[in-house]
Amino acid sequence: MKILFAGSPKPSSEVLEYISKNTPHEVVGVITQPDKRRKRGNLKVESDVSRVAKALAIKTYKPFNLDEEFKDIILGLNFDILLVSAYGKILPDWLLECPEKISINIHYSLLPKYRGASPIQSAIINNEKMTGISFIKMSSGMDEGDILQKHELMIDSSWNKTELESQLSALSISKISSLLDQVEDEKLSYIKQDFETATYCKKIQKDDSVINFLWSSNEIINRFRAFNEWPGVSFLYKDKLIKIHSMHEEQANSLKSPGQIIYFTKDGLSIKTSDTSIVITHLQFPNKNIINTNDAFNSYRKFFQ
Repeated sequence: MKILFAGSPKPSSEVLEYISKNTPHEVVGVITQPDKRRKRGNLKVESDVSRVAKALAIKTYKPFNLDEEFKDIILGLNFDILLVSAYGKILPDWLLECPEKISINIHYSLLPKYRGASPIQSAIINNEKMTGISFIKMSSGMDEGDILQKHELMIDSSWNKTELESQLSALSISKISSLLDQVEDEKLSYIKQDFETATYCKKIQKDDSVINFLWSSNEIINRFRAFNEWPGVSFLYKDKLIKIHSMHEEQANSLKSPGQIIYFTKDGLSIKTSDTSIVITHLQFPNKNIINTNDAFNSYRKFFQ
């Protein structure tokens, strides 16, 4: 079969590479996000999918808009499947209707739970023990299509967003061949989603990074794990937004109120939460380098008094 692939980040590039190298199917084209300009300098950075497609010599499209001009290009292609994996834009109905057989999305949750833009982060933040992947037939509604396959994955409590995403990517790769075989043999089964039990997760914003010490230590650490790639987690102290780069929970027996400092030594900065405390061991002041608390103790001891 011929596949038109749409995706952008590293996990999507791994799926693309696997299909191209390990299945009999031909990827006739790739749609990915346009190259992004770096914050410093004039260099542009291409997506991981773009880099893999280039290495595999696959024709790549990077439209800024999925407009009529782009529509004319895609209508000139002949493909059986549109396979989407974290492309990053909502696809118009005309594109979903283009393939001869089906449009499929790889979604990193057990739908109908966590429809939307941040299913991996949401699973970690909400302390889920189980997540997984869903292969769905794409529809005009966000992640509302019929389910073709679902596969579960237990979440290790130590995994951050990057690690959980890597596990989900490996799971999707391990199952994609059987799915494509079912499409080719026309042996797909369709399961309607239960709209009454559906939940949604929003796109992560930079403001989501600011933690509240009225939360439990577990809630704060889960957010730290979920936002390890971006936007990270920060706390506000004396009108300074300080970013946390490493921390752990400590069973504090303290009469301090949430947000108050229990102790500050070269080994860590302990701050009371709603139940225990978190100990910060690496931090970063605005426009400064990351430092450990040994250096912070020497430079910022008076600030934290």
